[in-house]
Amino acid sequence: MLLLLAALLLPRPAAAEDGYDLWLRYRPIPDADAEAYRPRLAQLVAPAATPTQRATRDELVRGLGGLLGAQPPMSDAAKVEGALIVGTPASSKQIAGLKLATKDLGREGYRIRTVEFDGRDAIAIAANTDAGAMHGAFHLLRLLQTGQPIDALDIREVPRTQLRMLNHWDNLDRHVERGYAGESIWDWHKLPDYLGPRYADYARANASIGINATVLNNVNASAQQLTPMYIEKAAALANVFRPYGIRVFLSARFSAPVEIGGLKTADPLDPQVRAWWKAKADEIYKAIPDFGGFLVKANSEGQPGPQDYGRTHADGANMMADAVKPHGGIVIWRAFVYSHETPDDRAKQAYNEFVPLDGKFRDNVMVQVKNGAIDFQPREPFHPLFGAMPKTPLMMEFQITKEYLGFATHLAYLGPLFEETLRADTHARGKGSTVAKVVDGELHGYRLTGMAGVANIGSDRNWSGSHFDQANWYVFGRLAWNPELSSRDIAEEWTRMTFSNDGDIVQPVVAMMMGSREAVVDYMTPLGLHHLMGRGHHYGPGPWVEGGPRADWTSVYYHRATKDGIGFDRTTRGSDAVSQYAKPVAAQFDDAGRTPEEFLLWFHHLPWDYTTRSGRTLWDELVVHYSRGVDKVRDMRRTWNALEGRIDPERHAQIATFLAIQEKEAQWWRDASIAYFQTFSQRPLPDGYAPPAHPLDYYESLEFPFAPGNG
Repeated sequence: MLLLLAALLLPRPAAAEDGYDLWLRYRPIPDADAEAYRPRLAQLVAPAATPTQRATRDELVRGLGGLLGAQPPMSDAAKVEGALIVGTPASSKQIAGLKLATKDLGREGYRIRTVEFDGRDAIAIAANTDAGAMHGAFHLLRLLQTGQPIDALDIREVPRTQLRMLNHWDNLDRHVERGYAGESIWDWHKLPDYLGPRYADYARANASIGINATVLNNVNASAQQLTPMYIEKAAALANVFRPYGIRVFLSARFSAPVEIGGLKTADPLDPQVRAWWKAKADEIYKAIPDFGGFLVKANSEGQPGPQDYGRTHADGANMMADAVKPHGGIVIWRAFVYSHETPDDRAKQAYNEFVPLDGKFRDNVMVQVKNGAIDFQPREPFHPLFGAMPKTPLMMEFQITKEYLGFATHLAYLGPLFEETLRADTHARGKGSTVAKVVDGELHGYRLTGMAGVANIGSDRNWSGSHFDQANWYVFGRLAWNPELSSRDIAEEWTRMTFSNDGDIVQPVVAMMMGSREAVVDYMTPLGLHHLMGRGHHYGPGPWVEGGPRADWTSVYYHRATKDGIGFDRTTRGSDAVSQYAKPVAAQFDDAGRTPEEFLLWFHHLPWDYTTRSGRTLWDELVVHYSRGVDKVRDMRRTWNALEGRIDPERHAQIATFLAIQEKEAQWWRDASIAYFQTFSQRPLPDGYAPPAHPLDYYESLEFPFAPGNG
């Protein structure tokens, strides 16, 4: 008995967690904080007449019950004491009676205010719609989860972009292209009859960070997705998502009229083709009344498109836009394109094809543009299309899944990457014309605005393959809602919700996160190098990759290393890609001395003895960066290991193992890259820097035919 009593009195380690709850863990907060919150949360006054209202009330009951240790009683009384009052002026007489200003909140905005109600303190969440009230409820729960005071709240939030979307590159066989977290979460075989709880939890997680749209299938689409069987399955998912304010979109294969429609052509100007798409849109909207529309990848990487018939991207997009417009739908046309012939510089392709079409798209068409002109590299300068198409709404496309940043095992918090792009100045209308102002419509007055993220979600229990990769889903949603937010602030918010509010945990974890992406850039693609990954699967270093069907699918096309130097000359003396930017930006990028050093070799081919800003030669600076990246990962490992016992054992152990993998692979990247480029530089390593562990032919011999996520 004494031994049992002693065991019960010993401090208990943090409970094991598997990551399924994401940032919505709702674990009990310290008693002192709970006591400070309870007086204003003694009752919950929230309507429950609609599915969204019920979902909001259920989330608040779940969240408050978990955080405060007891669920607040619910009431619909006119007089309340210490209440949380939620709703719209139309759904709640209490909200109506408070007369809070809501006219400027739009469809999804909300206000959270500490108010006096019948002589008692209360908190009101007011909105114009049920969806807005739900967003406000999640915001309040976030305040409680992160330990913020609620005694004098006066918050007004309106999303800066209209469409905040996840793009799932999921196939009907459940394989996820560029997915590193297991199979697709959409179990198409069991749909529409079986709807597992994971679908609702997916919707909850997205709603909590403001995501309001999802594309269910891969942009390399199968026409089967548009057959009646699969439309019915998509409708079942839409029914689950609808209460959470999330609309379903589908990627459409341009050649579907031929493949499943029995037509002999998919020419967008052919009347039969246009009629087929109109009938298909009518069929989808009958099953999914709030269907968002189509996402289309056309004439890129072998996908069919309007250019197959001598038509333009505008011709193709407009045909499909006409089909969905009667239903309020839109078409999102991807700008990731390049011609059948290898160009002088693939970075110029999208600009060359789309800028001449500015103003020729229907008003329900958006052009979706990747953050950079190549392909989701660890670092790219902002895409020159941003600021160059004032008459066509441009939608940002980020990649949340880390195809080029170490898959699921490398810690690479993408907030700084997203923030770097959004804050870049296009100078399209003078200084301060940031990419964020293009995307949110402020710069050009776009009628449609949006941001898309290629999802990193799969069937793994922790959703994203690793616990830290959850933060990339989270930061995407928060920045899509407001592109001006700080990625550091978001990292702290996520850390507090995911791990702990203890400052001794928060500070080192946030420091790890904020330095992680730069570490990856250093050991993979320093100083503006890019596209150096293994062929096809993009796993591991492959700066030697050459040959194959297209030069611009190889590494040597991009780094252009010779005995004389390294880098891609995109200046006015080279491919002239710099001239696609506004004049002040072009002038900066055209001059090696003014180009930010992180983009140096993106825009310039320079000799190995070029003097960098540190005073070191270019060769020595590359070696320093490669080595620094490995050192940063070692530092992250030490930081994380020091938190053992402060984080629950299950999550701590998996992250520790992944960091060990990352250090090993960072060293591989460093050594393989230095061994290869040294064959051109013919220079020794700077003093104090160790040579690669193996000769170059060892690294070149490594093969990974079953690397995950390959298309």
